[in-house]
Amino acid sequence: MLIQLLKKWVNFRKQQNGAQQEEEVPGANLPKNISRSLRKNMEMARTTLGDSNDVKIRQFAISSDNPVDAALVFIDGLISNDIITECIMKPLLLYGAQTKGNLIEEIKKRILCAGDVTESAETEKLLQSCLSGDTILLVDGCSRGLIISSKGWDKRSVTEPQTEAVSRGPREGFTENFRTNTSLLRRKIRNPALRMDSFTIGEKTGTLVCVAYIKGVAEPSLIAEIKRRLSEINVDGILESGYIEQYIEDHPFSVFQTIGKSEKPDVVAAKLLEGRAAIIVDGTPFVLTAPMLFTESFQMAEDYYVRTVYASTVRLLRFCSFLLAVFAPAFFIAITTFHQELLPTTLMFTISAAREGTPFPTVVEAILLLFAFEVLREAGLRLPRPVGQAVSIVGALVMGDAAVSAGLVGAPMVVTIAITAMAEFVTPDYQEAITLLRFVFIILSAVLGGYGILLGILVILVNLASMDSFGVPYFSGVAPARSQNMKDTFIRAPLWMMNRRPMEFARRDVTRQRSGRPPDDIGNAGQKGDKP
Repeated sequence: MLIQLLKKWVNFRKQQNGAQQEEEVPGANLPKNISRSLRKNMEMARTTLGDSNDVKIRQFAISSDNPVDAALVFIDGLISNDIITECIMKPLLLYGAQTKGNLIEEIKKRILCAGDVTESAETEKLLQSCLSGDTILLVDGCSRGLIISSKGWDKRSVTEPQTEAVSRGPREGFTENFRTNTSLLRRKIRNPALRMDSFTIGEKTGTLVCVAYIKGVAEPSLIAEIKRRLSEINVDGILESGYIEQYIEDHPFSVFQTIGKSEKPDVVAAKLLEGRAAIIVDGTPFVLTAPMLFTESFQMAEDYYVRTVYASTVRLLRFCSFLLAVFAPAFFIAITTFHQELLPTTLMFTISAAREGTPFPTVVEAILLLFAFEVLREAGLRLPRPVGQAVSIVGALVMGDAAVSAGLVGAPMVVTIAITAMAEFVTPDYQEAITLLRFVFIILSAVLGGYGILLGILVILVNLASMDSFGVPYFSGVAPARSQNMKDTFIRAPLWMMNRRPMEFARRDVTRQRSGRPPDDIGNAGQKGDKP
């Protein structure tokens, strides 16, 4: 009985495997080139694209002394109906001249009014262009088709980016539309040396990816390396630039990111002018930039639009906030648990009185409060914006006050975690690294006190000094410290002093400006020259 059941199970699995093998995958057996028969080409398009109601095949006759059958293949929703009607259908239907020679060539050169028309005989290229929003023109008796640019899907307008708000500077940000993003970049850099080399990545999605750089400024070896890593990506789909980032980054297991990202065209343009490269991915407003340095996340676009003294002060504040966000809880635990002698007597008595009656050690209090903060922040991000802000603010106030009133945690620890949480938002690019490092240093301080914090700092410094981003040392500008790089690291020197590009990026063209004199010297020189 058992043997018969096993035989039936084996036969059932064989039948299932056979059915799966017999099922044909659309597009698996496509001919390399299209046929001269319009009927066969239309059947191939229907078979490959399926019977979806958004796939349109419009058959008609080109007007001439001897009418010729033709067909348009396009995806409804991806095309502009005005282009289809005014630039393609109307000229073809009203065309009445005698056709001579190559019909496809004559239609391309004399009839169609579209801005971009290319000719191809490859079946895969024609179908891929159709799925990208172009219109395919097939003519009976012609072994080549025309790819007519007719993209016209709905898109989000250019608005101020949500993640990089500024009080002074451009308010426009990238969108999910690929061509809009490239045009925004072209508006910032109106130079023929700006290059944009395109790739198509993703076997199923066919996502358009572009590498933008300034020829003559960016290193050819950098561009070649980026293109090599992109060409080696073999995946079904790319849905966001984060996919690309994870496939091409140098240190995937480090808490620090080695590829930058931005939603602002002026930020990306400034990095291109320094010799970096940008990676634009269709369908996302986040543009990647490479290489990336450690100090890059402390440099904001607004720093270069305001006066030097204020920009330098705010930048130093960002560095202090980063250190505070990472080390404040660990330092509080170490100083109150292992090194009480470092505290003033009055402060030590105040902290002891506030923690009197609390049931948990200091390290447990810190971990519980940080865990509650992370839960509130995640809830605020996932909920609708009006509700999320209310939950974050009210939840933090109520939970903090209730925890102190109930005697579960001490008030000094609540204040420390609150200051830490606020300092974390000053450098949003390092938010992930700060969250992870903060827990690591809390554990080290709870075990070894101040010596654990010093040990952790040493390990982090060694890690940062050994990292690189596309061949550029990640700690460039800090170690080794060059005089030119230090003008834009911890402080922001006046723009007229930064006359050279960073040597790590632009070795072929390092001159940024010809004159490095301050404005008052220029005026004095002019006045001296006017004297007889």
